Amino acid sequence: MRVLFLSAWFPHPPSNGSRLRVNALLRALARQHEVQLLAFADQADVDPTAPAMRELCTSLHVFPRIPFDPSSGRLAWLSLQPRSLATMFSAPMAHAVAHCARTCDVVVASQLACAAYAPWFGEAPALFEEVELGALHGQVAQGPAIARWRTSLMWAKHRRYLRRLLRRFAACTVVSEPERALLATVVDDRRVIHVLPNGVVVPDRDGPSAPRPDTVIFTGSFRYHPNHEAMRWFVAEVWPRVLRQRPTARLVITGDHGDLPLPPAQQVERTGLVDDVRPLLGASWLAVAPIFAGGGTRLKILESMAAGTPVVATSKGAEGIDAIAGEQLLIADDPAGFAAHVVRLLTDAALRARLSSAGRRLVAERHDWRLLGPRFEALVRSIAEHASPRR
Repeated sequence: MRVLFLSAWFPHPPSNGSRLRVNALLRALARQHEVQLLAFADQADVDPTAPAMRELCTSLHVFPRIPFDPSSGRLAWLSLQPRSLATMFSAPMAHAVAHCARTCDVVVASQLACAAYAPWFGEAPALFEEVELGALHGQVAQGPAIARWRTSLMWAKHRRYLRRLLRRFAACTVVSEPERALLATVVDDRRVIHVLPNGVVVPDRDGPSAPRPDTVIFTGSFRYHPNHEAMRWFVAEVWPRVLRQRPTARLVITGDHGDLPLPPAQQVERTGLVDDVRPLLGASWLAVAPIFAGGGTRLKILESMAAGTPVVATSKGAEGIDAIAGEQLLIADDPAGFAAHVVRLLTDAALRARLSSAGRRLVAERHDWRLLGPRFEALVRSIAEHASPRR
């Protein structure tokens, strides 16, 4: 089967959540099918000739992502598309999609930025991979009152556009049950929605047997606004409370920080972007995910659990992960409660061991790509086979 895969991210190296997901999906397809990849790239050092990508794709074309400039494209307000899609449209990508779709058996369009090129799919059946509404819906529900009217208009326009767009796709995927419930208010036929959770590859062995004592870790790029806001809150409101009770505690923050500042704090290390976060996770006593905005599921939590590292998260951070507070992770939404959970884990080795084992088991049973990949491949295959007689 010939699969045309459109990605909003160039998936190598798999250094953030979106790249990791696309990379895993490509691997699931490449085992049995020919995959053509058309991808956007927002970094300058993309290498389309990387052996890791050549192993996955029979052909690969990369297009520069057009950055969204809020001050440009004022006529885009009049477009039926959301403004970001209208102003970031790539004519070379549209031309390549139209050309490649003529000879493919099925199109997989990852995220809205690629699904928007559906008018160029021709007659090819298509899957809209990873529809996300949670982030925008959260802005409507929780945003500042002065800006809520503008966000509400954006939400209404987004819903209308998405309802029309989804009629072009045979099916779509979301990453969680909350996202499925939200999307069900938009689509005409709820049966086309499939939940394909975010995943990781759970290692066969646990991480280091002797992690660095009192080490707390946060993983995530500050270029994703909810991550920066999360750590501003944690460093200012939670970390001082932790240090008062556990003076030897040490906080490690990984990821591309984009020179964005944090409140002044003691015993905080910012590593910047690392090639592989798993050794740092395995060397930590616990991981934190103090997220209050955004949609989808937090890959950082799944990665931590897979490494055997206990997690303290907010309710929003743990959203979409079928974990039970107190059994697979700890949850708190206020500074005092969050700090108390962190201190409790730092001082209770038995609790760390229990959460480590339960969290790792949860991820192995429900979020391992070795289980999710075949499900995705079967969905793509069914779309192609169901459409082939009509084509």
